[in-house]
Amino acid sequence: MEPVIQGIWVYLTARPLVWLTVTLAAYLIGQWLFERSGRRPLVNPVAIAVLLLVVLLMATGTEYKTYFDGAQFVHFLLGPATVALAVPLHQNFAQVRRAALPMVAALVAGSVTAIVSAVGIAMLFGVSLETSRSLASKSVTMPIAMGITEQIGGIPSLTAVVVMITGVIGAMVVTPLMNLMRIDDWRARGFAVGVASHGIGTARAFQVNEIAGTFAGIAMAMNGIATAILVPLLIALIA
Repeated sequence: MEPVIQGIWVYLTARPLVWLTVTLAAYLIGQWLFERSGRRPLVNPVAIAVLLLVVLLMATGTEYKTYFDGAQFVHFLLGPATVALAVPLHQNFAQVRRAALPMVAALVAGSVTAIVSAVGIAMLFGVSLETSRSLASKSVTMPIAMGITEQIGGIPSLTAVVVMITGVIGAMVVTPLMNLMRIDDWRARGFAVGVASHGIGTARAFQVNEIAGTFAGIAMAMNGIATAILVPLLIALIA
């Protein structure tokens, strides 16, 4: 980086709003590419934004803490955004109530499968117990996942990365996968991605269909509770 440019960059990065602006710009670029691609699920705006930010942080030698200190307002907005999911839930409550029993069955199957498959595959490849524990809660939203990992003796920072990857991959593959499996019930499609891919998958579900988004939001919340209960129990059995 040229001295003049470097000096300007150092000056700008000292301002807290810079990284917030950069984050929003990266997402807008991802969203633009998503729209230009004909809204193809594989061109995921979140994945593109993450890649752009990683490249920028590496190119400028910026520590993650510095970035997060400037962009933490986005993190703060996750709370209100999650609470806002109650609006479509209220609007579609009749459908949710009729599907209550199937949702409970799907939740148990999905939660157990997500936990056991992650830990089992990791141990099969000889991964350490500490790392395996860090993968157990990969399918729930990040604050819950990191809290669970800390409780069971895993590595919260590793969990954060795995949660992000899980969400992005789920959001990218859910539509073609469901189409391939010929599942056309929006309730089932939404609930599946909510259980498997937490908030990022839920955001993708809302892009496709409001009913799918509603059931994805319910699944995300229910899976957070179920995983917080199931992970310590299952880890205790294999420890």
